Amino acid sequence: MAREEEAREDLLREATALVDRIELRVNDFDDSIVAGFRRDGAASFFFGQQIVYQFNTSAELRRGFLDGRLYKAECGQLVELRRQRTADSVDLLRHELTDSEISQFATDAHRRLQKLRQSLCTGQFQTIGQVSPQGDVVVRLHDWLANLGEPIPLAQSPRVK
Repeated sequence: MAREEEAREDLLREATALVDRIELRVNDFDDSIVAGFRRDGAASFFFGQQIVYQFNTSAELRRGFLDGRLYKAECGQLVELRRQRTADSVDLLRHELTDSEISQFATDAHRRLQKLRQSLCTGQFQTIGQVSPQGDVVVRLHDWLANLGEPIPLAQSPRVK
């Protein structure tokens, strides 16, 4: 693991695993949002550089990033991995979230994603850029978000498949 982290400067250009992707400026969010789909349909959402939700092909949350902490799904639960830096190393400290912590994480994620969907519905956004051989990513995002379960289902693994 790298000792120093670099800022993600241009996700629209660099997130090439997302074959259909878009960068949006949305009225209700401070930072731009990059969202898209892998070739197999797995979705990812980047709310600026500090909040990330990644899903598998079954629309189950598999990974996240929030407040400098990594989250990964394991056996339908969430595990938090926090970086601890020392002079000589970077260690990951593991914490299995309680049911209450999982509920709060999933509720916050669902609320943020549905706020994005509402902005897409009402046209309260501006497209900054798009990469898509398929066409309009906004329609695809809206449809995907409209079908997102509540509570957000958790994957068995942090892997895409």
